[in-house]
Amino acid sequence: MTPGDDPLILFLDRLGATELAQTLRDAAASEALTPLAMFMAADWVVKAVMLGLLAASVLAWALWAGKLWQLARAQHRLRRDYRQLSAQGQLGPDGNATGLIAQMTQAARAEMRASAGLPDAGVKERVAIELARIEAGAARIMQAGVTVIGSIGATAPFIGLFGTVWGIMNAFVGIAQSGSSSLAVVAPGIAEALMATALGLVAAIPAVLLYNHLTRALGGYRTALADAAALVERTLSRDLDRARHNPPTALHLVAE
Repeated sequence: MTPGDDPLILFLDRLGATELAQTLRDAAASEALTPLAMFMAADWVVKAVMLGLLAASVLAWALWAGKLWQLARAQHRLRRDYRQLSAQGQLGPDGNATGLIAQMTQAARAEMRASAGLPDAGVKERVAIELARIEAGAARIMQAGVTVIGSIGATAPFIGLFGTVWGIMNAFVGIAQSGSSSLAVVAPGIAEALMATALGLVAAIPAVLLYNHLTRALGGYRTALADAAALVERTLSRDLDRARHNPPTALHLVAE
């Protein structure tokens, strides 16, 4: 197959990426053992492994950046709402506010209305259950996508190793067909195969580091969620005690 007939080059030509297609065409025609030349000379299975590993590496970095941005926004809003509720000192009336702390306070107020006239201990217990559910749901949403990065870090070396084994098998088949075992015959095929393992490590090592970084960041976010839930429970307890010693206020809270 000539370089111009390579399916990848033809595909890039159809996409309009003519410069990249020409670069690959020149690499395929070159006899030098450059990374691009080895990639173009590799078997289609090894090429697919290399392209998959490159795509996985890009995906890991993109997920990491997106998750960091999402975490930063969520933590900023959580800190802001925490300060507001702490300064307010009470749950207050229902409003149109959004966010996790607003969701928690609305759940607490709803339980207070539903439990009017019942013992305070039961109200606190049921509110704690609902807050734990909201907290777990928020953590689960934030966790989405992080496991993909961990999976890339865990599997990329083995995917690269598969490409290497496949490439070395083809290299030995070529040796058998040519009848020569000189280094000049063996080296190109083995070099192409080992490049798959190198790309596997290039994808895996950063992915593991990014996964560990996000895991630590998510741990901090879960701590902030727990602090927010504890603040809502403290504020609820204070409101219930205030209502017990001031019956008109209790009626007012229930009416709201």
